[in-house]
Amino acid sequence: MRRALGFLTPFGGASVPSAAALTWFPVVGALIGLAVGFAWWLAAKGLGPFAAAAVAVAVDLGCTGLLHMDGLADTADGLLPHLDTERRLAVMAEPTIGAYGVTVVAATLLLRTGALASARPAPLAVAALWCASRTGMAVILRTVKYARSHGLALAFVDRSRQWLPIGAVGLGLLLALGWWERPAHLAAAVVALALAMAGVTALAVRRLGGFTGDVLGAAAVTGETIGLLVLVSRW
Repeated sequence: MRRALGFLTPFGGASVPSAAALTWFPVVGALIGLAVGFAWWLAAKGLGPFAAAAVAVAVDLGCTGLLHMDGLADTADGLLPHLDTERRLAVMAEPTIGAYGVTVVAATLLLRTGALASARPAPLAVAALWCASRTGMAVILRTVKYARSHGLALAFVDRSRQWLPIGAVGLGLLLALGWWERPAHLAAAVVALALAMAGVTALAVRRLGGFTGDVLGAAAVTGETIGLLVLVSRW
């Protein structure tokens, strides 16, 4: 679990990445989601809806060390402009952020905050979505080609291990379904999350030839954001 924490959060400390850590990705995702969800719930006790939602978003950024949001920015800069494959990979490796990255990150933060502000706090539902997004990352690592010849995420790729951590995500989703007052919305949100992550990954495969660590973060953040919007939708 420590290696999964070290890859997904700033709290795991220095450790050697390993494909075996993928088992813990859903668990770490659920823990991050619980932290975000309960911060949302606690903040709503003394703050207005928008301020409470902003606190939850800030807690998520802190728990992930901005890693996934940075991946979203780099992925936007690399995948959205008209560039050749090598240039896309080079742009994504640069430490600076361009107009595409800034715009996409700003829009994403607004959507996430707005979604949370439009509903009552539901910590376990957030935990379910965050658990599902990290499970999606594990699936990508297991099934999609890596686009670079080097990089931190490469250490997690192991084609000889084909099992997926389905049990952990199933437990998280069932737990949330037992508490969320609109289970159909949560089920739809998980499906939307999976489709959004698949869409980002497909775009990366088309334009890069595979995924990168940045693409993993972008897929997770995009999936969570779409999932939140479906979760709080009124139907």
